[in-house]
Amino acid sequence: MDSNKKLPFSEPFLSQRRKVLSGFSLGIGASLLFLTLLFLNPSFKVPNVQVLLQGSDQNSSSSSWHFPFSTSPSSNASVSSLQRKSEVNVSVEALEKTHLGNLNNHRGNASLHAEEQGFPPETGALVAGKENFSDPNGVAKDGGALLGGKREIAANLSVSVEVNTDTVMQKTMEGGLQKENNNMGNSSLDGNAVEGKNEGELMKKMQDGFLGNCDIFDGSWVRDDDSKPYYPLGSCPYVDRDFDCHLNGRPDSEYVNWKWKPNGCDIPSLNATDFLEKLRGQKLVFVGDSLNRNMWESMVCILWQSIRDKKRVYEISGRTEFKKKGVYAFMFEDYNCSVDFVSSPFIVRESTFKGKNGSFETLRLDLMDQTTSMYHDADIIVFNTGHWWTHEKTSKGEDYYQEGNHVYPRLKVLDAFTRALTTWAKWIDDNINANRTQVFFRGYSVTHFRGGQWNSGGQCHKETEPIMNGTHLRKYPSKMRALDHVIPKMKTPVIYMNISRMTDYRKDGHPSIYRMEYKTAAERASAELHQDCSHWCLPGVPDTWNQLLYASLLKHGKGNWKS
Repeated sequence: MDSNKKLPFSEPFLSQRRKVLSGFSLGIGASLLFLTLLFLNPSFKVPNVQVLLQGSDQNSSSSSWHFPFSTSPSSNASVSSLQRKSEVNVSVEALEKTHLGNLNNHRGNASLHAEEQGFPPETGALVAGKENFSDPNGVAKDGGALLGGKREIAANLSVSVEVNTDTVMQKTMEGGLQKENNNMGNSSLDGNAVEGKNEGELMKKMQDGFLGNCDIFDGSWVRDDDSKPYYPLGSCPYVDRDFDCHLNGRPDSEYVNWKWKPNGCDIPSLNATDFLEKLRGQKLVFVGDSLNRNMWESMVCILWQSIRDKKRVYEISGRTEFKKKGVYAFMFEDYNCSVDFVSSPFIVRESTFKGKNGSFETLRLDLMDQTTSMYHDADIIVFNTGHWWTHEKTSKGEDYYQEGNHVYPRLKVLDAFTRALTTWAKWIDDNINANRTQVFFRGYSVTHFRGGQWNSGGQCHKETEPIMNGTHLRKYPSKMRALDHVIPKMKTPVIYMNISRMTDYRKDGHPSIYRMEYKTAAERASAELHQDCSHWCLPGVPDTWNQLLYASLLKHGKGNWKS
């Protein structure tokens, strides 16, 4: 006899059976399930079994990534509403649009990622396969599987649930996770699965469950031929020609077919509409060198792509070239917000000193750049510096670094860099309102010159794949070790975007010789002597930096970012 078919008992008989069995089976079933979960998962915590046992703490939550597009079933399903339905039967039909959220943060479950099960690769959810189930009721071994039907959520499993897990899993995988029309990779629950006042609570619960709590900057690049870049190749008018490798004739597009995958958790795609909504009425500023301009142009293009009326996005001064030092601000009129770039390659002030033999250039390690008035009132600030500290003058450090009226005859560059960061940290603590402004420092972006540096014939030409072997990566940059010592001493919270290792893999993502369009073969041959192996093609690697910025804001942000 098929164990999944019910015998046609009459309603009176069923009613009597429930009276006899409901209390006893509830107690025995709940106890056995609780003990099974406790022994199988050492990290299992009692408050988190609220989806299994009625009456557990409704306010408990786990430390995990919070994302606005994820959803979760509430454990507040009332007994009375369940009693109105004499028996909950989780049938195949009711589970055709089920979302399964695996709360296990272990990297091993990452192998059950969305692509293997036919889900959109951007969903950011770890899919619980049937091997994750320990009992026929479909409860995951770690207590993290969530079952949602069309009209009922099986949030309270104190009632009998009859389900064929093989059939359920097959139908669930066929149903997949829905993808929003804006191609931003947001997963959504079927509208019939939640009702009215419970929707917000359901969403918050699932936010806690879909993404693990890990270092999102520790991971690897995985090939992803299915998803598209945030903006099509060559489409954004605000990409500097230096960064537009496609328009400059790069023959391959492999550099946009790689997705960053953190170890042990997933991150969402950057939802441009959600980003702009949360940025409404605010100012986001990137402060630093041309690598931060690289990131700024990426962000402008990602957000611009989501706007229907492109005329309502513009640089306030009307400029379309951004290579010169200065301040640039893009207005997004529909959201009354701006995304700005402030050129300040050292963060501290470039100056001159009048000596006995005349004036010469110096770098004031004790003073901030004069551009601070342009961003002290920003709501989000992303700083970076580092590449200009590798140039000849800064590397030598002879008669160049100045503090007060003293110019050091010789000072090691790492010492000077640390002093500059200390000046930056003090300015942040003295001038930034931590209740309003979120401060980021984006780490050092690794270069890939071979056979010399940027000014001595270095090349990265014909690189089409990332580094696959981690043993070939370089050591953690010494300048970032200096930052590691400065940030903990600050009063103001600063989020360090440690992108050094993730960029080290991407030897394929630089403009190389495609930093300009060449009219003749002679021009191209000459260009091979002056390649760009430090900046990045757009679209490309900086888009992922902005994805990580988005994820960090969702986790740690203030104001609108908390919701």
